Amino acid sequence: MEALPPPDTSGDVSVEQALVRRRSVRSFSDSTLSRKQTGQILFAAQGVTQPGTGYRTAPSAGATYPLETYAFTPEGVYKYAPAEHAIELVKNRDLRKELSAAALGQRFVRNAPLVVVVTAVNRRTTQRYGGRGVRYVHMEAGHAAQNIHLQAVALGLGSVPVGAFDDDEVREVLDCKGEEPLYIVPVGFPAH
Repeated sequence: MEALPPPDTSGDVSVEQALVRRRSVRSFSDSTLSRKQTGQILFAAQGVTQPGTGYRTAPSAGATYPLETYAFTPEGVYKYAPAEHAIELVKNRDLRKELSAAALGQRFVRNAPLVVVVTAVNRRTTQRYGGRGVRYVHMEAGHAAQNIHLQAVALGLGSVPVGAFDDDEVREVLDCKGEEPLYIVPVGFPAH
């Protein structure tokens, strides 16, 4: 497991500014993200904000935390460990091309220097809330994704929400049995 640089908890861009500036960006420059930037994006998605309780940046029904967060980079695929603010290598090669194919060939998935994939282990929430828990899981994925989009703006990056993908193909690329792929978010420096 590789520790990430500590996340920043204050910045120069207000929430209001990030809301106004947020736009879907589908064209990225060739610049890669630093570990600090990648870590900040992952923290925004699911970072622990209160050690001891495990409370995270995105609200979770009953603090059941069904989401798993993956980072696709040129170096490989990593799984985010919120409690440690660390990443664990799960695939030792660049799989953005394969992920792009699973996302119906959307090129910006392949071209972004960071692609965040959010999956869910629904039973973590449904064992407490029954079938309605699936709705809560989907709501949580939306919260996490919006955090990613706003954090990207605050870092001078661009992002785009992607919902068009083949679940089974994404699951195969990740080799994440028992997890439901919910969201793909390419992130990078906007091409000008």
